[in-house]
Amino acid sequence: MDEAKLNQFMGKLISDMGAAALMANLILGDEVGLYRAMADSQFITPDELARKTNCNPRLVREWLSAQAAAGYMEHQDGRFRLPQEQAMALAIEDSPVYAAGGASVIASLFHDKDKLVTAMRGDGGLSWGDHHPCMFSGTERLFRPGYRAHLVAEWLPALSGVVEKLQAGAKVADIGCGRGASSIIMAKAFPSSKFLGFDFHAPSIDVANQHALEEGLGDRVQFFEASAKDFPDNEFDLICYFDCLHDMGDPVGAARRAFAALKPGGSVMLVEPFANDSLDDNGTPVGRLFYAVSTFICTPNSLSQEVGLGLGAQAGEARLRAVFQEAGFSSFRRATETPFNLILEARK
Repeated sequence: MDEAKLNQFMGKLISDMGAAALMANLILGDEVGLYRAMADSQFITPDELARKTNCNPRLVREWLSAQAAAGYMEHQDGRFRLPQEQAMALAIEDSPVYAAGGASVIASLFHDKDKLVTAMRGDGGLSWGDHHPCMFSGTERLFRPGYRAHLVAEWLPALSGVVEKLQAGAKVADIGCGRGASSIIMAKAFPSSKFLGFDFHAPSIDVANQHALEEGLGDRVQFFEASAKDFPDNEFDLICYFDCLHDMGDPVGAARRAFAALKPGGSVMLVEPFANDSLDDNGTPVGRLFYAVSTFICTPNSLSQEVGLGLGAQAGEARLRAVFQEAGFSSFRRATETPFNLILEARK
């Protein structure tokens, strides 16, 4: 045994355990408003923060100490400050890098642990709809900042001729739309186009339709309960999959349905978690996160459905290309990328 390697690994393990415990503290701080109350990046005492948020002062002090020990906050003479850079990620929900809301996805992994034990010892299946409710709200809050920052400004312009169609008036399908954030962002940017969202999770569809009404978009954005293989309607100019195709049991069948539903000259925009094609090339912080999440969410959901291909969140471009080629698409390319996403375009 190499004692130095053991000590090195134990340091990593303790660091990871501390990170997991800190995520619970992050979720707590987000839910009770502690980060938001510090968004001005001014120094504040624990007692002042407790009064500002109507929280217990002793627990607030311990929470602040954990944040400072982790490097999330600065402290000086018993006062604490959330620096502007950290506030962008933890307190300001309109920020393109806001991440605190999405931490609820991590909470759901622990809520659903017993279900994963059953899946691990059984057929591997756990349907999306059987997760804890914080999964659904957390997923929306996790992806929405990135969609708001990149979808209209970068991703759609990277597709061939799509922006021009949307400006003129196009018909768009958002498959696996969840609670509707992606459709609503596009609809606000392109008032001449119509957007139909489809998802097999009925509670998410209810929330999506409510969001559309609240935004005053009910005449141009509608959401329906349907699977990726049997959604109604045809003659779409653009069909989108946002961070969902790899979760499907039969992604080839879904892609075939898209092929049939597209107008001539139509496009598919496939947004997937960033991944290289081999495990050896995915040993990054992003890869570590996505493999871990995929073990609990993406792969079990696929295994719970017919075919059960189990692509996983780190499928990579080559495997996704094979899916669309098998479905009949002749053109498939990487349109653009971010550190967290691959944006891929398929055409007939």
